[in-house]
Amino acid sequence: MIKLMKYLKRSIGYVVLIFALLFLQAYCDLSLPDYTSRIVNVGIQQKGIEDGVPGKLRKSSMDHLKLFMSEDEASETENAYKEEGDICTLRKDVDKETREKLNESFGKPMLILMGLTAGGEESEKMLAEMHIPEGTDPVQAIAAMPEEARAQMTEAMGEKFAEMPDSIITQAAVSYVQMEYEAMGEDIDEIQMRYIGEAGLKMILMALLIMAASISVVFLSAKVAASLGHDIRGDVYRKVIGFSSNEYNKFSTASLITRSTNDVQQVQQTMAMMFRIVLYAPIIGIGGVLRVLDTDSSMTWILGVGVVLILVLIGLLFSIAMPKFTKLQVLIDRLNLVTREILTGIPVIRAFSREKHEEERFEDANRILTKTNLFVNRCMTFMMPSMMLIMNGISVLIVYNGSHAVDVGNMQVGDMMAFIQYAMQIIMAFLMITAMSIMLPRANVAALRIVEILETENSLEDPQNPVHPSAEETGTVEFDHVSFAYPDAGENVLTDISFKLRKGQTLAVIGSTGSGKSTLINLIPRFYDATEGQVKVDGTDVRDMAQKDLRDRLGYVPQKGVLFSGTIDSNIRYGKTDISRDQVKQAAAVAQSQDFIEEKPHGYDSPVSQGGTNVSGGQKQRLSIARAIARDPEIFIFDDSFSALDFKTDKALRQALKEHTGNATTIIVAQRISTILGADQILVLDEGRMAGLGTHSELMKNCEVYRQIAMSQLSEEELANE
Repeated sequence: MIKLMKYLKRSIGYVVLIFALLFLQAYCDLSLPDYTSRIVNVGIQQKGIEDGVPGKLRKSSMDHLKLFMSEDEASETENAYKEEGDICTLRKDVDKETREKLNESFGKPMLILMGLTAGGEESEKMLAEMHIPEGTDPVQAIAAMPEEARAQMTEAMGEKFAEMPDSIITQAAVSYVQMEYEAMGEDIDEIQMRYIGEAGLKMILMALLIMAASISVVFLSAKVAASLGHDIRGDVYRKVIGFSSNEYNKFSTASLITRSTNDVQQVQQTMAMMFRIVLYAPIIGIGGVLRVLDTDSSMTWILGVGVVLILVLIGLLFSIAMPKFTKLQVLIDRLNLVTREILTGIPVIRAFSREKHEEERFEDANRILTKTNLFVNRCMTFMMPSMMLIMNGISVLIVYNGSHAVDVGNMQVGDMMAFIQYAMQIIMAFLMITAMSIMLPRANVAALRIVEILETENSLEDPQNPVHPSAEETGTVEFDHVSFAYPDAGENVLTDISFKLRKGQTLAVIGSTGSGKSTLINLIPRFYDATEGQVKVDGTDVRDMAQKDLRDRLGYVPQKGVLFSGTIDSNIRYGKTDISRDQVKQAAAVAQSQDFIEEKPHGYDSPVSQGGTNVSGGQKQRLSIARAIARDPEIFIFDDSFSALDFKTDKALRQALKEHTGNATTIIVAQRISTILGADQILVLDEGRMAGLGTHSELMKNCEVYRQIAMSQLSEEELANE
């Protein structure tokens, strides 16, 4: 997958935007538990009062509180408030850090005052310890004390509160602030509802932001992934189109189709999911851990236990399932190969009544693929229930430990709720990565198969400084001691072939099946390179020419006629699209195709189905010949292209071809002697070697191989007449 990341360069702007949106979404997601905690802790339990720092309080209350503060604390408090008559109001420019200090300064004095004025046994006990007579106003009595005695008393009482958790002190301070607000006539219910309403509104706005960011990420991820898939498919297509026959033989057609479609689709889908899940999971996981540490670090060990259990589970499952992921793509290739063979060979299968055999062959490939898929999916079915068990177990463990912390006053209920939510977010991050880990192995295998194509070196490359043949020598073809062997083959297919064909001449190539006729002519358009000797076109070695320049000089008709979906007109002008309709008709007339074309309802605009399945074999060959004629090349190459024609059509076509292509060089591979009798030269091949070269009459005299072929096809009387 990493090697395919270079295709993201075009979409780098979108990728950066996706990252920004993911961080925004994560920030909002991680903020929601904090707001939930505030609503419970502050909005419900503390009636909307955040801490022990009152927004305003009576001057008399401020004076009472200062009695139990140090000089520095009292001075800091005076600076933070401004007096407006009998009311002291908190200044608006007080920052968060100062507010935290004020909360600490107010906490113990408020707790002491509440203890002194609350009444009851505890209050009476405190007054007795301070030697304040019963019935005396304790605050006035303390105010009348010498400053040194008051400081000692405050310090002694502070030692009693030293072991108290900060949360309990803050809770007591909040209760004091509530009492102060009530004393000033403030509506506590309104304060509470306002706080809950504001917090709820912020949560709704954040939820809307999360939704907008999530939708945007999905849209942009799909766009980036689609662009990536488009670019990879384009490069794979261009690479495959440039392959020589050697590379085509290395990869099967079914495999190339699978790699160009299914494999690219796998990578594209995974890339889209990767932006939405794989990138988001670490952000939300790390952010959740940081928030947990900020909330309460005493229970982080619970998260550690959960993460370890999840990693063990993932490792166990993937050690079992991973090998099967690699095998899946190979099995898909095999199924595609079998399916393609069956669909292509349906007429033969029916003719030999082999439907049952092919059905079993398909079922065998389908069964193995299904079995492997089921094995992988069964392994993965254990993952989600196991994850949910771990997640619920973690929740129970947090509640169990958190309830004890709440009971002793070390934690508030809202903090415990927030901790549970953060823990779930962290575990969900692992769940998301786990879900992706089902797709990633298959996508990685698909990516490796794509990279294998992209990194395959083409054995036929254009030279760095291609040679352009001289205009003085055109239409010549020369084989200079040419030998050829297929890659990794043990012996030559062609050995020491030499001949020269001048402009306007016709060379016929004949020989028994497997003698190397098609291989020989495939060296001319450079479908393969000769292993020894030189193949020259227009006096230049084909390896020194640009492939396009070379093939633009040729009109090639393959042994098996190939037509493309479209119309008859588009197929004839396939090699030269800018010709007129009259030129199309002329090419069809030379190829003896005009009659059957004009009989069709739409004539030259009649549709041709994929592979030309709606025309006969002979019509397909004639249209392939018309396509080569329409190109008007220097050199015609016919690879046994008259085999599907009857003798009458064959004779008429060769006569018309001779008249139309008088100045062109023609090379004909044929099985029938009657097709090649008029050739200027006839090359006879026998097991890849030259058995003879000359005219028909010369070969009848001095080439035993040719004479045997001729006598097997024509009678002595016909040969004598010829």
